[in-house]
Amino acid sequence: MTSNSAVNKTNQHSGNAQRGVAGFVVALVVGTLLALFGAIGIIGGVASAVVGSQQGSEGYFSSGTREFSTTSHALSSPPAQLGIESIPLDLGSIRISAASTAPGGQVFIGIGPKEEVDNYLNGVHTTVITGVETQPFRVSYSDVPGQAEPELPGEQSFWAVQASGAGTQEVTMDLRSGDWVLVIMNADANPGVTVSMAAGFHSELFGAITPALLIGGAVALIIGAGLIVLGAVGLGRRVPSSRRPPPGNQATGDVGSPAQLAYAKGYPARLTGQLDSQLSRGLWLVKWLLALPHMIVLFFLWCAVVITTICAAFAILFTGRYPRALFNFNVGVLRWNWRVTFYAYSALATDKYPPFTLAASEYPADFEVDYPRQLSRGLVLVKSWLLALPHILVVAIFTSAGWSMWGHGGDWQSECGRTVGFSLLGILVLIAAVGLLFTGRYHRPLFDLIMGINRWIYRVASYALLLRDEYPPFRLDQGPDEPAGADHH
Repeated sequence: MTSNSAVNKTNQHSGNAQRGVAGFVVALVVGTLLALFGAIGIIGGVASAVVGSQQGSEGYFSSGTREFSTTSHALSSPPAQLGIESIPLDLGSIRISAASTAPGGQVFIGIGPKEEVDNYLNGVHTTVITGVETQPFRVSYSDVPGQAEPELPGEQSFWAVQASGAGTQEVTMDLRSGDWVLVIMNADANPGVTVSMAAGFHSELFGAITPALLIGGAVALIIGAGLIVLGAVGLGRRVPSSRRPPPGNQATGDVGSPAQLAYAKGYPARLTGQLDSQLSRGLWLVKWLLALPHMIVLFFLWCAVVITTICAAFAILFTGRYPRALFNFNVGVLRWNWRVTFYAYSALATDKYPPFTLAASEYPADFEVDYPRQLSRGLVLVKSWLLALPHILVVAIFTSAGWSMWGHGGDWQSECGRTVGFSLLGILVLIAAVGLLFTGRYHRPLFDLIMGINRWIYRVASYALLLRDEYPPFRLDQGPDEPAGADHH
């Protein structure tokens, strides 16, 4: 009976722990989604405010005045279908202005229902404006042949708005439901329409939605950030601290051997990875697909790391200490990320599937950072963006971002404007993968170099995420393990 009772209590405690972890995971996921929606709302609000401020002194977004010319009787636009009857908002108005450039010419501008305009221009030689490019300015036309002579446009009663005469003429129309067509003609309906035309748009909607987006986005971001921190703290408390033992024998007071002391002086962020002795020749072809569940989880985790690092920065600024639970969480995310990339696209060095955990495990790839007893309050203001900049440039070269930035000012541009670059780390891993495919071997010197690049990247990440104050060394420490005696100074 006693044994059964103990087992039941153990199972109950385990179930409660699992429910607790599940609750923190839910808080993290919901918080991340809220924070993302909040950030999008704030960005949208700022964009709406900027766009709204660009409405000119007359309250309109205006295009430049451009020349349009045709030998036909009329210039027309494609039909614009607006289905806004059920929207209880004033979406705005459009303004079209045009002036005939022919000597003594008079212009007609009209906007009318598509069906009525089609009946009026039936059999009339018409030119439809099918597209306009601004840089450089170019107009695409579609010619609709015909022999009929149109009646005077100004005498037609179906126009929603119209204007005609010498000089610049202008029409303004509120957006309303229906199929509408813009028509530009000579007021006397003669062929050969040559005009200078400009368009404008006005809407009060920007002023209405800007505060709603900003306030709603801020509220969602604050609530989301709170849930993220709650989830990260709960998960971080369940992640064991660094397993690195101190040098020597603490019970006897022995300070340790010279090798132990040298290892203790190494950089406090340590990345390791053990190459499998037997790797599948072709599994790497689908590892990106197999790792997809991890990628989804890591998306949420990295979004959370942004918030937790900001919170940790404020804590360091006022207390000089990194909250332990947030520290464990952020290190756990880096560890999880390293295991997945070691399995997949940053090393391809193991076929063992990564575990879904922030904690250290028996996986052949691991990452640890020693918890700092005290951090500089002042460095927290400049570490991530200023002091880390030289290392960030090096990492950018390793991971292709540097080449991509060069491409914006160089020649590596595709026709669609996207940068064509490459990744040094990606090329090395690809070489290893091709060698594995054809020979079944992963060349050890190549693996050691890949590990050195990854080690550099994760040291910089640890520094940029404020986990340590020690500046990362400008050194490519190759090999599966941290080198003994590698001083970070």
